[in-house]
Order: sequence, then structure tokens, then C-alpha cells
Amino acid sequence: MPVAAHRSEAPTTIRTDLGAIFVSLELSQSKWLITSLSPGGGEKMSKHAVATGDVAGMLACFAELKRKAWARTGRCFPIIVIQEAGLDGFWIHRVLEAEGIESYVVDAASIATSRRRRRAKTDRIDGEALVRALLAYKRGEPRVWAMVRVPTPEEEDRRRLSRERHALTNERVRHVNRIKGLLFSQGVSDYEPLRRDRRKQLEERKTGDGRPLPAHLKAQIGRELDRLELLLEQIKAVEAARDAMLSATTVVSPAPAMLLALKGIGPEFAAVLWSEGLSRHFDNRRQVAAYAGLAPTPWQSGSVDHDQGVSKSGNPRLRTTLIQMAWLWVRHQPHAALTLWFKDRVKQNGGRLKKTTIVALARKLLVALWKYVNAGIVIEGAVIKTA
Repeated sequence: MPVAAHRSEAPTTIRTDLGAIFVSLELSQSKWLITSLSPGGGEKMSKHAVATGDVAGMLACFAELKRKAWARTGRCFPIIVIQEAGLDGFWIHRVLEAEGIESYVVDAASIATSRRRRRAKTDRIDGEALVRALLAYKRGEPRVWAMVRVPTPEEEDRRRLSRERHALTNERVRHVNRIKGLLFSQGVSDYEPLRRDRRKQLEERKTGDGRPLPAHLKAQIGRELDRLELLLEQIKAVEAARDAMLSATTVVSPAPAMLLALKGIGPEFAAVLWSEGLSRHFDNRRQVAAYAGLAPTPWQSGSVDHDQGVSKSGNPRLRTTLIQMAWLWVRHQPHAALTLWFKDRVKQNGGRLKKTTIVALARKLLVALWKYVNAGIVIEGAVIKTA
């Protein structure tokens, strides 16, 4: 006998009794889309757009949302705002907090999305998804998304030096390669642009068939050298500012000096390790490895069980620096326990899988350094530099 199913024709609504107005911000270079869910409004989401950078318009929209909620319910509700971490940085979050508004910044990659091959994606859909995820987060549901810990303006500014040096170094490499490539096309393969006598070298060079360098080519290389020398001066200035910053930071925390005391860790590595990772608070070693993107990523389903490698979902600058430092750690700390572990593991694999094992060493080294700067636990067998 068929059973009649009683279904409501009304669309399914989102119910919340948290007593707040939930707002998501979709930020773009043309407009800010404000998606809100207010109590007493039929539990339907409303959308408003303001011009990019119009903070006054955004706050006026929030005030209007509170006024309408008061008119419907007779109660004054606080506003809770969520936005994705992105190009706009954290200044909007700081504006909201200064206005007394509860604000969150979320890692966009941690938000669950449809797995369909072709999924619709618009600011409207993303704004609604953020509001729904914010509701789940405020209800206390675990692992809804990964919330970003917003750095202080001082912490954010402290990262500038190591990041600027990285950009300048990459630009220097491009100029050096361009100069070498131009000369190689003329049969010159022994020119070193980074030597101090680079100009004198250029005057002495001849083409592979014995001719002087062509005039226009020589002029082009001269202009490349002008830009290269400017870069070298800027790198020197940034490194001086970095060293001064590390010296000043020791007044607040001994961690930079502790890192510099370890053989194999220079000023640049110490600056990146401290400013990008170890200055933060972590509850356990898993959080440390996850922040650097060095946590393993298992794939287990039924009889399938294998590891996909590290997640690479964390701080890319910290992860790159750690892997570079792991290679140098093996060289400069040959008797440390971590180095012996690395050599033993490579030996067990018949000398293979060095690159895979060095990533594991980088993860272990990060955890060991975190314990070292926070709890003073010296890495077993590590050599301390002599004063």
C-alpha cells in the first residue's frame, strides 16, 4: 500500500538561534559583496554591494542590518563577520575589530566545496557558503575550516625583510642568467657578472670567432650590469636591516640568538624561521608540521592505503627554507642525532630516496627547533658555534 509522504512546498530554510547577524565579505577589485543572515528575516540571506575600499559604506550597511533586525524582533544583535584570506591582507579585519565587530579570517583552501567536475562558482554562491560555514563554526562543529591567526602589524612587517630579500635574489638570478645567455650566444662562456671586476672582464672579452663584442650588445649588457649593481646594493641594505632586526628582537625573545648559535644556521635562515614560523604559538608538534605544510597526507579507503607525500598546504617560504636547511644540516652537523637518523634511513634504502628522506628530516628538524626555542631542549648532538 503506498504511503503518502507529506512534504512542505516551502523551500528549506537555515535555522539559527545563536542570536547574531552573520555576515560574509566577498572582496574583489571592483566591489565588496556583503551577504548576511539576520534573525527575524525569514532566515533568508540578503546581499548588498559596496564599492571596493568603501569602509564607511560597509559600516553603514552593517548599521542598517542591525536597525532592521531591531525593528523585526525588538532586540539588538551583534554582528559576526567572516572573510577569506587573500589579496586584501588583514587591514579590513583590523578595521572591523577596531569598530568592536567580531571578525574572522579563513583559509579559503580549507572550505569544503562540491566535487562535481563542473561546479558553479560566483561571488553570490561563495558568500552564502561562507555564511553557512560560519554558522557551523559558531555552533561548535569541529573541523569546519582552518581559521587564520591574524598577525599583529609588527609581526606582519617583520616578515617584509626576508620576503623582499627573496624577491631581490630571484631578480638578481634573472639578470645574471640574461647576461650569461647574451654572451654565450657570441661564444663567451667564462664571464662572471657577480665578480667585482665585471666591467673590466666585459672589456676584455671577445667573441668565439675573435671579434670584439658588438657595440649594441655591449651597451645592452652594460645596462643589465647597471640594474644588477643596483640590486646588489639593495640586497646589501636589506641584509643590514635584517641583521639589525634580529639584534633588536633578542630584547623581546632569545629565540633568534638561539637559532644563530647553532652551526649551519645563518642570519637569513634564522630570520625566516623566526618571522615565518617559530614566533607563533603552537600547541603541539602536529600543528608545527601542518603550518609548514610538512605533515603527511594519507590516502586510505578500503584496501587502498598509501601516503601522498607532504600536504604543502602551509607556509611555502618556511617549507622551502626548512628543506634547504636540512641539506645544510647534514653537512654542518654530521654527528647530530637527526643527521645520523637521515644517513641510516638512506643506507637502509640502498642509497635511494634521498629527496624523500630529506623532507622527513626537515619535518623532524622543525619540531626539534620548535622545542629548542620554546622549551630550551637542545637538539641531541648539535654543535653550538664558538663565540
